[in-house]
Amino acid sequence: MIYSEFRKYRPNRGVVKRQDVARASCSTEPSSSGSMSAAERRAQRMAKLQELSLKRNEARKLNHQEVVEEDRRNKLPANFEQKRKREEWKEEDEKKRKEAEERGEDYDRLRMLEWTAEEVEKWERKKKKKNSDPGFSTYEAAGLRQYQALTKKMKPNMEHYQQQKEKMGEKFYPDMNTLVDVTRKDPEEAVDKLVADVEKQIDKRAKFSRRRGFNDDADIDYINERNMRFNKKAERFYGKYTAEIKQNLERGTAV
Repeated sequence: MIYSEFRKYRPNRGVVKRQDVARASCSTEPSSSGSMSAAERRAQRMAKLQELSLKRNEARKLNHQEVVEEDRRNKLPANFEQKRKREEWKEEDEKKRKEAEERGEDYDRLRMLEWTAEEVEKWERKKKKKNSDPGFSTYEAAGLRQYQALTKKMKPNMEHYQQQKEKMGEKFYPDMNTLVDVTRKDPEEAVDKLVADVEKQIDKRAKFSRRRGFNDDADIDYINERNMRFNKKAERFYGKYTAEIKQNLERGTAV
């Protein structure tokens, strides 16, 4: 009886319950989520969700634009970028040329002053490598080359062209119902030019000689094509030293 009363009034200093600690922490240090109401938390989450949705839509739009641009680039020719850069360079070059002419300066000379020694050497090598005559490939290619060569030499007389256009009127551009004027004669200069060109072609054809791979009259001193090339190379380097020995062997007087 006395012991139980003593426990009732003695303070419990050494025992601290877990529920008391949690209750004390909640009452003394409230958390950030506890200080915000449910409506405010919901509004914050909705704002974050809306921001993510806007970013997703923007990324989707950018991806679509990139896909469309890539498809457009794939449909372009393979050398489109080179052509575009070439056209831009031509426009810039023409602009600089006009500005130099307005100042009374020689644009070609100014442009050459900007070239480096390496660029000059590269240009010279490129000119040497360029072959103006690629040789025969097909009859169509040969005809095209002949046509391009002839059109480059043509120098139309614009005054005569305008006179004929004014004289003939609508007949200058004939159609299926236009009658051919058989009384028209070509000028003497055009006929002489045609005759000169034909004679030039005949002379060129007469001077042309086809290179033959084999000489039918030459002696056969080889057993195959590889041996033939070797003998030609040996003859080129040592032929003058072995000419007498060869002649003696052919005559049968070799010692």
